[in-house]
Amino acid sequence: MAFKSGFIAVVGRPNVGKSTLINQMTGQKVSIISPKPQTTRNTIRAIITDKDSQIILMDTPGIHTPKSKLGEFMVKKAVDSLNDADGVIYVVEADDIKPGKTDVMIIEKLKNVKPPVILAINKCDSTRRERIPESIKGFSKEMDFLDTVPISALNGDNVSVILSLIKKILPEGVMYFDPEDFTDQPERTVAAEYIREKILLLLREEIPHGTGVEITAFKDRENKNIIDIEATIYCERKSHKGIIIGKNGSMLKKIGTQAREDIEKLLGTKVFLQLWVKVKEDWRNKNSVLRDLGYGKE
Repeated sequence: MAFKSGFIAVVGRPNVGKSTLINQMTGQKVSIISPKPQTTRNTIRAIITDKDSQIILMDTPGIHTPKSKLGEFMVKKAVDSLNDADGVIYVVEADDIKPGKTDVMIIEKLKNVKPPVILAINKCDSTRRERIPESIKGFSKEMDFLDTVPISALNGDNVSVILSLIKKILPEGVMYFDPEDFTDQPERTVAAEYIREKILLLLREEIPHGTGVEITAFKDRENKNIIDIEATIYCERKSHKGIIIGKNGSMLKKIGTQAREDIEKLLGTKVFLQLWVKVKEDWRNKNSVLRDLGYGKE
């Protein structure tokens, strides 16, 4: 049997469960997750390899109406990924019985792409069963999907069906990545994302999306099984800096402790993590800062 490989874009509006689905398919924590929309800011590639195939899943930022240069960058990354893909998984929620404004915009873009599109109706575990066929019918009216699969990305329900469909549409190809790899992201990039995930989970709504994380040092300590990591958290207001640090540094310590645990699992070694917080007003609209944080033009 010929080896098959290819790139699959996972798209949808913010907070529909794209990252959860990718982590479930890979069995690894590739993409950060939080209940807040627009958690993913860049295109992250997750890799699934077996003896017959290599699937490269592209976790894209949620497509939305941008309100800043960072938002414009995020939407451009999501749309660009469609043109590079061999297939597309379009994720919606089971509670949506018909496309809303953002989904209509996404569907119009999907109609113009060449690769086949699989519709994944997510969060079927948390909705009334009778709504699922209504959702399938409502979205299927809008375009011709290769297939439609009701799933629970959280529980893994029908995720294997999605994987089987992907394998069918993959072209014959080479192994792009080492079979041991589960992402194409450098370790320092994943570490920065883990720190940002903890900010998203621990802080209230208006602050996390005004934060960015830059890894300023990442090095092995000589003669010791430990990695020293230094990171700067950027925020947009002085008041936000105080909240991120917390009383007597309590919040920053909590962010650091939880992030360090995930980073140690990733690296398989002890980590000494130091965090600083700096104010950069309106950084999401400043090209120089966006480039420093990895959101600039490639």
